[in-house]
Amino acid sequence: MKTNLPQLIDRIKEQHSNELPFMLYASPHANEITTYLQNDLSTYKNVDFCHHGVIMAPFMYDDNEFCIPKEYSEILYTSLPANLNIEKAAVEIPEDKNEKATYTALVSAAIKETENPKTEKIVTSRKKEITLSKIDLSAIIHRVFGLYPDAFRYLWYHPSTGIWCGATPEILLVTKGTSFKTMALAGTQKIIGNRKPIWSYKEKREQSIVTNAIAESLEKITQVVKISRPYSHQAGTLVHIRTDIEGVVKKSKATLKDIAIALHPTPAVCGTPEYIAKNFIKTHEGYNREFYTGFIGTIDTENNTGDLYVNLRCMKIEENKATLYVGGGITSDSKPELEWEETHNKLQTMLQVLQPML
Repeated sequence: MKTNLPQLIDRIKEQHSNELPFMLYASPHANEITTYLQNDLSTYKNVDFCHHGVIMAPFMYDDNEFCIPKEYSEILYTSLPANLNIEKAAVEIPEDKNEKATYTALVSAAIKETENPKTEKIVTSRKKEITLSKIDLSAIIHRVFGLYPDAFRYLWYHPSTGIWCGATPEILLVTKGTSFKTMALAGTQKIIGNRKPIWSYKEKREQSIVTNAIAESLEKITQVVKISRPYSHQAGTLVHIRTDIEGVVKKSKATLKDIAIALHPTPAVCGTPEYIAKNFIKTHEGYNREFYTGFIGTIDTENNTGDLYVNLRCMKIEENKATLYVGGGITSDSKPELEWEETHNKLQTMLQVLQPML
């Protein structure tokens, strides 16, 4: 069903007030929002990837994704107006000395762990809680979909998860039949004017680690893999090093779920080797990432097609509080102060969305 933006916002407010699940999303460069409005209060989880619909899965994935099935939903299609005129200006927030000390200590511990020859990279993260004056779903929709046309943008609600919102630059997996696409994304710099980014040895090495680990994880299920040359990729006010990876999977291992499980969590959000990095995160990070660095997107297991994205540059909204999540890849060449600054810069993506509610 076709709707305009005001009609969509009215439907979302009604859906939320009735505590019914929904998801709005737009693919990178798309000017149309697709919306799933679930028509019952059921919780759909672990149903063979839900067959056909939208899903959101946590970082610690164990067949515990949340699904909004197509068969139990109304689907809306909404064109984004060309003249949203979103105000964009840096949102300054005070630096919390205790938060900085805690995070730099975490980074220092991760650096020490990477001095072990068996450990190449660990991804550390932190959360930042922001008090809101109100929750304005209309402003959230306008801003997340209007500010970041190059990203996968979404707004998700389920009574069991609360509201999640994000604009992620990172593909986990795009499949069509036996063909697939994914990417390696690492290294982060703030965009300064038209200045071309100059990547350090640490950033190039981190990107190489991620690319090699993804290629290795796909070895058992693929018969053809192509890897592009690394290049700079803009995402909002930041730029990263990106490598595209595509190929064909073996027919016996061609399911969407097989490939997703082989890839998640990627070295870009966990580290490598995975078992060491994940154990470090469990032991040292000190909080539950929930759906941050999990994955989100659309699936159709009957036709083996899907568009899944790593849930980065995201936040959870509840009552009068937004929890923003940010992180970075740590290698033996990392510097705690610079890693803190990187996470501080990454907060801007969701702070821009929250600006009218601060």
